[in-house]
Amino acid sequence: MIRIIVGVLFLGTFLLVSYLIFPIECLIGKFNRNAKDYSSLRIVQWGFRTILKIAGTRITIIGKENIPNEAALFVGNHRSFFDILITYTQCGRLTGFIAKDSVEKVPSLRVWMRYLYCLFLNRDDPREGMKIVLKAIEHIKEGISIFVFPEGTRNKGEELSMLPFKEGTFKIATKTGCPIVPVSINNSAEIFENHFPKLKKTHVILEYGKPIYPKELSRDELKGIGAKCQAVIQETINKNAELV
Repeated sequence: MIRIIVGVLFLGTFLLVSYLIFPIECLIGKFNRNAKDYSSLRIVQWGFRTILKIAGTRITIIGKENIPNEAALFVGNHRSFFDILITYTQCGRLTGFIAKDSVEKVPSLRVWMRYLYCLFLNRDDPREGMKIVLKAIEHIKEGISIFVFPEGTRNKGEELSMLPFKEGTFKIATKTGCPIVPVSINNSAEIFENHFPKLKKTHVILEYGKPIYPKELSRDELKGIGAKCQAVIQETINKNAELV
């Protein structure tokens, strides 16, 4: 329980101190938007790394050389609240995450996420979902990567399983031609969800697969791009299960 108490205290302090940082970030942004974007990115990454350290999370990263040097659509499996922390600490360039709209209710966190081009999705409103996809397409065209969990929610099933991917997510790539990077995460639910409310020292495997370029696929292959990506991720999850 000590880990969870320290983690909550740190998160609360970070979110409170953020109110002192926001005016500075806004001032930086008036003179240099890019500098403000990357300073916000590094501050949030520091906060996430600290939380992961408090939780005792050790991450093994495989395939980081597969990350393209351009805006991309990252798609991954989703089993834990910590998946965003784990993946976001590895972002070398600006990357907006698509998150559920309930996260938007946390005032300070909401500001940081907006600074970092994150998008809030109402899962019950298909029309709003399409607006989010269109906004994500704009971000890709501006050179900002997008990270999404196409299962649509955290999978609470068997450890190596996945929920079906939602194909609409992949319009972000098919409409822009940006590369799709399959991302597999092993063992993240063991940090917290598998033994709530305790945090447990855990080894997580994070692997980036080879990018898939929509322009290189046939029309039939594009129709099943979500299933193709899911198959790649599933194969990698199964392969890495013995490493945790």
